[in-house]
Amino acid sequence: MDIHTALAQRLRELRDARGWSLEALAERSAVSRSTISLIERGESSPTAVVLDKLATALGVSLASLFEPSGHTAAAEPSPYAAAQSQPVWTDPASGYVRRNLSPELWSPIQLVEVRFPAGKRVAYDTSLRDAEIHQQVWIIEGTMEITVGERRWRLETGDCLAMKLDCPIVWRNPTRQSARYLVALSRVARNP
Repeated sequence: MDIHTALAQRLRELRDARGWSLEALAERSAVSRSTISLIERGESSPTAVVLDKLATALGVSLASLFEPSGHTAAAEPSPYAAAQSQPVWTDPASGYVRRNLSPELWSPIQLVEVRFPAGKRVAYDTSLRDAEIHQQVWIIEGTMEITVGERRWRLETGDCLAMKLDCPIVWRNPTRQSARYLVALSRVARNP
């Protein structure tokens, strides 16, 4: 199954689990109903910004959109994820490439490897979700500027930054070399 088909199934599954219509998700995410419909049919290659809006509205991390759909996952999820089976997705707007490293077996931690092209920028208007999502970013090689709310950080190879996904975040590679980094995410359910 290609990444767009898997993403389509997962998005539809998350929306259906909440009992939301396309219109309800469109209203909550500020993404048009027609765009969501195209994504759910696997007929659109959404940008990272659009996926972040959908993930925020659904109360999940962006990485969660790339998890296997309940319809396709094995009866007993595997604790092992072979490199060739890890979902890889490329943002059509910036060209950044993300690989979900985590296996199908549920864990409170998700790992994602990102290759971010030189001179590119992605801005997420992250807001409150149904769960607290925390992440740490560890630069494997290269340089990234990450703006969290009003604070900007310049991270070089080996540097690590922790943040909570509750405010706008801008990712920028200010150099002429691509960057590679690891993102570790954890989710804490909010108390009702």
